[in-house]
Amino acid sequence: MLKIHQLFLRTFSLIFLLLLIVLSITIYFWSKHIYLDQIEKNLSQNIDSLSFSFNTLDNASYIVKTFKAKTGNRITVIDEDGVVVADSDKDKESMENHANRDEIIHAKYNGYGKSIRYSHTLEQELLYVAKKIVIDDKIYYIRLADYTSKIRDNFTELIYQLIGLIALFLVGFFIVTYYLSLKIKDETNSILDFLIQMSNKRPKYEIYSEFSEEFNKITRLLNKVANKLSKKEKQKDKQTAKLKLANRQKDEIISAISHEFKNPIAIITGYAETILNDKDLPEKMKTKFLNKIYTSGNKMSQIIDKLRLTLKLEEGKQTILTTQCSLHDLLNDIISDLKEKYAQREVTIIGKDKEINVDETLFSMALTNLIENALKYSEDEVIIKIDDEFISIIDKGIGIDEHEIKKINQKFYRVSQNGWNNSLGLGLFIVHAILKLHDFELIITSKLAQGSEFKIKY
Repeated sequence: MLKIHQLFLRTFSLIFLLLLIVLSITIYFWSKHIYLDQIEKNLSQNIDSLSFSFNTLDNASYIVKTFKAKTGNRITVIDEDGVVVADSDKDKESMENHANRDEIIHAKYNGYGKSIRYSHTLEQELLYVAKKIVIDDKIYYIRLADYTSKIRDNFTELIYQLIGLIALFLVGFFIVTYYLSLKIKDETNSILDFLIQMSNKRPKYEIYSEFSEEFNKITRLLNKVANKLSKKEKQKDKQTAKLKLANRQKDEIISAISHEFKNPIAIITGYAETILNDKDLPEKMKTKFLNKIYTSGNKMSQIIDKLRLTLKLEEGKQTILTTQCSLHDLLNDIISDLKEKYAQREVTIIGKDKEINVDETLFSMALTNLIENALKYSEDEVIIKIDDEFISIIDKGIGIDEHEIKKINQKFYRVSQNGWNNSLGLGLFIVHAILKLHDFELIITSKLAQGSEFKIKY
C-alpha cells in the first residue's frame, strides 16, 4: 500500500503527463488551424496578384514559373474543361484532367474553392486554393498550393520550445512538490506516532501542526480525543484502585469478623462440650460455664447488631428519637460500664454539665466508641472536656498519622500502623454517621506518639 506522500507524487506526475498530452494535442490542432488560415489567406492574395499578369495565355508557363520562384507556391492554370494550361512544377502534357478536383468544383460554382489532400505527383500533402478568372472572354482557374508539412515543422519547433519551458517549470514544481511531500510525510508520521501512543494509552505530549488548516484541525481534534481518553483512563485507574481497596477492605473485614467470632464460638463450643460430657460437673462450675457461654453469645449478638446498624446508617434508614439528656449522667454511665473492662484506668470529666437534645442510645454508642478507643490505645489518664460548643475526648496514646485521619471515618477502613486498629473498621464510621444524623461534627487532631483529640461540635 502506498504512503500518502508517494500517492501524492504519483498522482501529480500522472495528472501532469495527461495535461501535457492534452495540451500538446490542443496546441497542435489550434496552431494547424491558424497556420492553414494564414496559408489560405496568403494563397488567395497571391492568386489576386497573379491574375493581373494574365492578359493572354501565350506566356502562361513563363509567368507561373517566374511567380513560383518569387513565392515558392505551386501554380497551376486550368481551363474551363479541367485541362491543365500551365504548371510551375510539372509538364502540363503529363498531367491528368483536373475538372473533378474539389477546389475546382467549388470555384466553378462559388468563384473560390479550397481543399487539403495528398498529391501523388509531389508525394506530399498540400493546401490547394483556386479562383475563377476570365482571360480573353474565357473562363480559367488559377490554383495555388503550399505544403502543409510546414505545419509539422513549425509545430515541432514550437513543441521543443514548449517542452523546454515545461521542463523548467516541472523541475521547479517538482522541487516544491517534493518539499511538500516530505512535509506531508513528516506530518503524517507525527500523527501516526501520536496515534500509536494513544493506542498505548499514554501520550507523552500534545501534537500540533501549522502546516495547513486541515492538519491543524486534525491535530487539535486528536489532542481533544487524547485528553478525553486520558481523563477516562485516569477515572478508570481511580475506579480500579477503589475496587481494589474495597476488595482488600472486604477481605480484611471478613477476616476481622471471622476473628471476632472465632473466640466466642470457641468458648461456647468448649464450655458446652464440657457441660454435655461431664455429667458430674458441680452446679457452681456449670453456672460459671453457662455465664461464659451467655457472655460470648452476647458478644456475637453485639457484632451482628453493629453490622446491621452500619447498613441502616449507610442506607439512610436509621431514624432518631431525641430527648433532653445530661452529658454528665450519660458519660458517667458509659465510664461505669467500661470500668469492668478497664478497671485500672482513669477517665476524668472536666467542665460543667450540659443538657443536649440527642438520641440517647445512638449518642451513647458514639461516645462509648470514642472513649473505649482512647482507653485501648493509651496508657495514661483519658480526659473528657465539656464546654458550650464541644465535648472532647483526649488521650496521650500512640496517635494517628496525619494522612490517615481523613480516611478513618470510612466504612471498613482500619489503621494498622503502630498498632492503631479500629476493630472491624466500623466504629468511627458509625460514630461519624450517628453524629451526622444529629447535625453534629467530628473533628480529629492527632500526632504520632503524642496522642489524639476527638472533638464533637454540637
